[in-house]
Amino acid sequence: MKKRLLSSLILAGALTVSSVPFNVLAHDELGDVNIEKGERAGYSNVSVPVMEGTKNLQFLHEEAAPQMETVRADGKQNSFADVYAHKGYAYLGTHTKNGGNGGVRVFDMKDPSNPKEVAVFANNDIPGTWQEKVIVKSVNTPSFKGDLAVVSVQQLDSKNPDSKGGFLLYDVTNPTEPKKLGFYEVTKKTRGTHELYLTMQGNRAIVLAANPYADYYSHGGEKDLQVVDVSDPANPQKLWEFDPRMLEEIPDDFNGYHWNSPDGKTRPVFNHSTMIDETGKYAYVSMWDLGTVIFDISNPENPQYLGRTDFGSDQQGSAHSATLAKGGNVLIETREVYNPTKEGYEQSYGYTRIFDIKDKTNPKLLSEFKTDLVDNLEDGITFANTVHDPKVHGNTLYLSHYAGGIYAVDITDPAKPVQVGQYVPERSDVWGVFVDRNYILASDIGSGLKVLLKNNSSSTPQSQGVR
Repeated sequence: MKKRLLSSLILAGALTVSSVPFNVLAHDELGDVNIEKGERAGYSNVSVPVMEGTKNLQFLHEEAAPQMETVRADGKQNSFADVYAHKGYAYLGTHTKNGGNGGVRVFDMKDPSNPKEVAVFANNDIPGTWQEKVIVKSVNTPSFKGDLAVVSVQQLDSKNPDSKGGFLLYDVTNPTEPKKLGFYEVTKKTRGTHELYLTMQGNRAIVLAANPYADYYSHGGEKDLQVVDVSDPANPQKLWEFDPRMLEEIPDDFNGYHWNSPDGKTRPVFNHSTMIDETGKYAYVSMWDLGTVIFDISNPENPQYLGRTDFGSDQQGSAHSATLAKGGNVLIETREVYNPTKEGYEQSYGYTRIFDIKDKTNPKLLSEFKTDLVDNLEDGITFANTVHDPKVHGNTLYLSHYAGGIYAVDITDPAKPVQVGQYVPERSDVWGVFVDRNYILASDIGSGLKVLLKNNSSSTPQSQGVR
C-alpha cells in the first residue's frame, strides 16, 4: 500500500549563537555521521550553541532544578536521558557519561518545588550498558498487579562479553523500593533496545521495543520492531516482529538499513522509537526514512499495517518520535536531522510535522513547524539545533530541543501551529519532556531534572493531586 510523497511547507527563521565543544549520538550510526551524544567533551568540530537561560515560558516558570546527587559508588556522575512521571513520582533515565550504568533515578514529586530523590534502580544489573528510556504503567494481569517499569538497556560495546541489550522489568508499586522482575534480551549484535512503550490490552501487558539495526546486524535473524508479551514480567515472550519487506515499496532483498526508495535516493530504515495510543489498539513506529508506520495491534500476535507518513524527495526522513493530539486524530512527528548539509537534501536541521490521521491508511500533512534554530547552519554538524521529542497536553505541544530547551506550540488549529513560549535553562541541552497533570518535567543531559509549573499554580503538596 504505497503512500504518495507529500510536498514540503517550509517555514523560515534563524538564530545566531556561539558554541562550545559537545559530543552527540547519531542514531543513523551507519551513515556519514557516527558520534555520541550525551558527553560534553570530545569532538572539537562538533558544537552546541550557548544560549542565555530564560527560566520563564510565557505561561510556565521553572519551579525546581534539583542538584543531582552522585549515586554511583565510584563518585562519578552520569549524563541524563529521558524522563517519565507516574502517580506523583518522576523517573529519570541516564546516558553514557563515565561509562553508563547510571540506572533510573526516582524522585518524589509531592512538593514540585523540592523533588526528593528516593531510589535508583536498573543501575547494577548488566555491566557496560546505559538505561535511557523508562515507561511506567499500572498493570493488572494474572501474573502481576501493580506498577510496572520497563527500562531500555543498550550496550556501550557489543563486543564486551559481559554486556547485553534489551529491556529490564521492575516492580515500582512502591517507588522507594523497586524490585527486579525480569529481563528481555535482544540480539547481541546490536546495541539493544533504544526506545520502547508499554500498554495494557485487557488482562495482557504488551511492550513494543525498538531495537535499531537488529535486522542489519543479525542479517535478518531478528527485526528492529518486536512485540513482547510481559504479562508475566519474569518471563517475557516475543509475539511478533516487523519485516519491512511486507510493504510493497520495499524490495525482497532488503536486509535492514539501506533502502532504495522510490525517489531514487538510498535511505536509512531502522526502528528508532515506538508509542501506542491510549486504547492500546494503534501503534506508531518511527522508522527513520520509512516515516511513522501505523499498525493496528489489537491482535498483538498478528498486527496489521495500516499506513505511514512520507517525505518530500528533498527531505531527510529521520522520523525520530511521535505523539498524538485531538483524541488520536492528529499525529505529531519529530525528525532528528543532525546533518543539515547532506548532499541532495534541503539545508535544515530537524523540524516537526503534523498530520491528520482520521484515516490511518492515508496520513495527510497539515503543517510543518520550524523553530528558530533549525536554519542555523553556522556552527557545523551538531544535534543541538534539531528537534527531539514531542508531548501534547490539550492544545499545547511541547517540544524538547537540546540547545533550544523546550518550545511550547499552540496547535488549536493543527494546520497553523503557533509558538507561544520557550524555556531555556543555562547551558541548555534538553533531551526529554513529559507533561503531568500539574507540572511539566524536562531532562537536561548535563544537569538532570527540571520542574516547570504554570504561573498561577501553587507548589504546595496539597495542590498536586497526583498521588
